[in-house]
Amino acid sequence: MANFTVYEFPLKEKVRNYLRIEQLMGQLKAGASGLDAGMQLYFFEQLFTLLDLFERIDIRTDIVKDLDMHEKNLVHWSQLPNIDNDALQQTLRTIITIRDNLKQSKKISAALKDDKFLASIRQRFAIPGATCSFDLPNLHYWMHLPIAQRQEDVKQWIQCFALTEEAISITLSFLRERSVYSTETANNGFYQGVADDKNELIRIRCASGTDFYPTLSGNKYRYALRFMYFNPQEGRSGAVEQHVQFDIAAC
Repeated sequence: MANFTVYEFPLKEKVRNYLRIEQLMGQLKAGASGLDAGMQLYFFEQLFTLLDLFERIDIRTDIVKDLDMHEKNLVHWSQLPNIDNDALQQTLRTIITIRDNLKQSKKISAALKDDKFLASIRQRFAIPGATCSFDLPNLHYWMHLPIAQRQEDVKQWIQCFALTEEAISITLSFLRERSVYSTETANNGFYQGVADDKNELIRIRCASGTDFYPTLSGNKYRYALRFMYFNPQEGRSGAVEQHVQFDIAAC
């Protein structure tokens, strides 16, 4: 069975934010699982990056609107024949619960901003190399606390993002499953497509092991796909000039 690499290109700003948060949450949890000093510093870097992102955007409004849309779609689908109604109703209850909890919750970053320890070290992480023990002795102290105490702190910090993470996970799942892949050919490494009003994400699936990768430019109306060599060799440009077969899903 062939191995594939999937590339995702958002056509709307809110989806771009969803994907960034999804990746940062994965990196945050990876840092949380590490016990050495390097991984602990990595955890705080991802934590503060997430906080910066949440403070710049009003992500909750977009999430609630999307969950409202998913609720309406599920209610409509429940009237169709041959539907697994038990699974549908369970998903519907989950969406309604998450949406209602989001509406009633405080701003995503509020609890973490009130944490005195995090507030005391956050600014230093914006300065290259400014996390040494002489810069942040309080962080150095925390990193040498018993592991159980540190893990409990980390668990509470991550928990502040749990509701938003679950909502984004559901929303991206609905989005990714909205369309199936079709096989297309990029003539001379170039492909152009037209998006409709519902398209928010372009997914490109390529066979692994090739020496090129896709790039995409465009908006919610149209997009252009160009394949580029990872390591351009002497005598050829960075752009692929041969026909490339790939799979695409406009979600």
